[in-house]
Amino acid sequence: MKLVLQRVKKASVEINNEVYSSIGKGYLVLFGVEKNDTKEMADWLANKISVLRCFPDENEKMNLSIKDVNGEMLIVSQFTLCTDIKKGTRPSFDKAMPPKEANEIYEYFISKIKEQTIPVKTGVFGAHMEISLLNDGPVTFIINAPEN
Repeated sequence: MKLVLQRVKKASVEINNEVYSSIGKGYLVLFGVEKNDTKEMADWLANKISVLRCFPDENEKMNLSIKDVNGEMLIVSQFTLCTDIKKGTRPSFDKAMPPKEANEIYEYFISKIKEQTIPVKTGVFGAHMEISLLNDGPVTFIINAPEN
């Protein structure tokens, strides 16, 4: 399980040329689920990013969490994070969890973030989406859940 976390000033998801959801200051989270990933791994990621200190304090040090700045999260499923491009020139998605099971973990992850009292918006699992963002920094982290 891996995610790309981007600190944003704003971000939005469009589906069929209409804004589906949007946030102000916070995180855009692109979320990928691989075969053998577990809810425990989703727990770890949800806990980690809820307290990760990557917003600047009064001294411009990354010292504040998303909760400290009353930020929001826009969480978007992205199975292409689970690609393997070591061989050939066409990406392989063999590592990606099948959609039904991946969506269950995606929804579970969202519920764990909401339990942290962080406002959450989402994309639509499996939909073709257009993502817009104003990256703040830029600050971007790629985070892999530890394997059990």
